Amino acid sequence: MLLNRSGILKLVVSPIKITNVTKYYGRSKTPAVDKLSLAIPSGEVYGLLGANGAGKTTTLRMILDFIRPSSGTIRLLGMDSRQADRELHLRVGYLPGDVILPKGTTGQEFLQYLGNINGVADTAYMHQLAKRFDAQLNKKMDQLSKGNRQKIGIVQAFMHQPEVLILDEPTSGLDPLMQEQFYQTVSEARERGAAVLLSSHSFEEVERMCDRIGIVRKGKFVYEGSAANVIATQKPRWRVTFKHPGDAAKLKTNPALKVFDAGRANLTVEPADTIEAALAALSHHGIASMTTSQHGLEDEFLRFYEEDTPQ
Repeated sequence: MLLNRSGILKLVVSPIKITNVTKYYGRSKTPAVDKLSLAIPSGEVYGLLGANGAGKTTTLRMILDFIRPSSGTIRLLGMDSRQADRELHLRVGYLPGDVILPKGTTGQEFLQYLGNINGVADTAYMHQLAKRFDAQLNKKMDQLSKGNRQKIGIVQAFMHQPEVLILDEPTSGLDPLMQEQFYQTVSEARERGAAVLLSSHSFEEVERMCDRIGIVRKGKFVYEGSAANVIATQKPRWRVTFKHPGDAAKLKTNPALKVFDAGRANLTVEPADTIEAALAALSHHGIASMTTSQHGLEDEFLRFYEEDTPQ
């Protein structure tokens, strides 16, 4: 609930709201998505991260009612997604992870067709996007490269300026210049109040664009919050070179340190408990140099999957 300018309480509806959603495929006893809950307000970009098979694409498809959850509820723009009508779908933009475009027609013809059936009277933004992405609208789409097909897919998802955007691996096949154009387009959507949910394998992309992230593992959230917060909660990692060979070996079993890599004169370590205790343990040995590794979102993501990595 929020107060409006008149001081009256009003109900704030998240354009995307998932509550305890579970999805089983066929006779599998292991859910692809397991009691997942998520709410995305207007003007927020939310990133889903997870390994292949973690349940990201299944979640996106359930929101759009391409597939039905086994249990739980999904509300899209305040409506039960299973009861969504054509008018509701006109308020949603979708970019699938595998963009399939009709062969034998040009991009211009395809976008005009979509504009007609979606009731897009003002095509100025469509043409602005096509110019921004240097989309090859006069070519038959089966003659386009993957990157150029992706550009057409992006234009069709954004061109009607929807209130909700569902984007699955949106920059796949784009070069760095076009990726920058995509980030600008998402920023514009956020500024006009759209709720944006995207799935991506690009950690840099998610860190840059998303207000919040959810890391999914085996169909469940193992982390939800800002990218900055998950990085900030982790301990520093140091690469230490000692003056005397053999000092590294003496510290390999020190309980104050968690050792990741060790040579005769080098250690890569983190504090096992407090930073103070770790520094005290290191201070008893002559140190030639010491550098701190910069944690990124990818490092922290991998931590959540450590137990799935073969030893």
